[in-house]
Amino acid sequence: MSTLERLEKTIASRRAASPDESYVAKLNAKGLPKIAQKLGEEATEAVIAAVSGSNEELVGEAADLLFHLLVLLDARGVSLEHVLGELERREGLSGLEEKASRSE
Repeated sequence: MSTLERLEKTIASRRAASPDESYVAKLNAKGLPKIAQKLGEEATEAVIAAVSGSNEELVGEAADLLFHLLVLLDARGVSLEHVLGELERREGLSGLEEKASRSE
């Protein structure tokens, strides 16, 4: 099992915990808009780190971004496996071909 798969399971198990005891539960208690907002904040921080930060800062922000993406996916009932399946479906396509196929 990969690190992301283990993290996905941890997030799922903490969703039902007390918001006083779990950051994941606290985010879920605030609802999907707050989770999405937090993901956006982390994405912005990753972009800033990529442009003007160190590699260590970028790594930390990338980890935060992946964590919050998994929290959002869990809140929507979307599995990491489903996302990975979509990436596998796209494998071998050029980015331009894949993007064009979505607008048809």
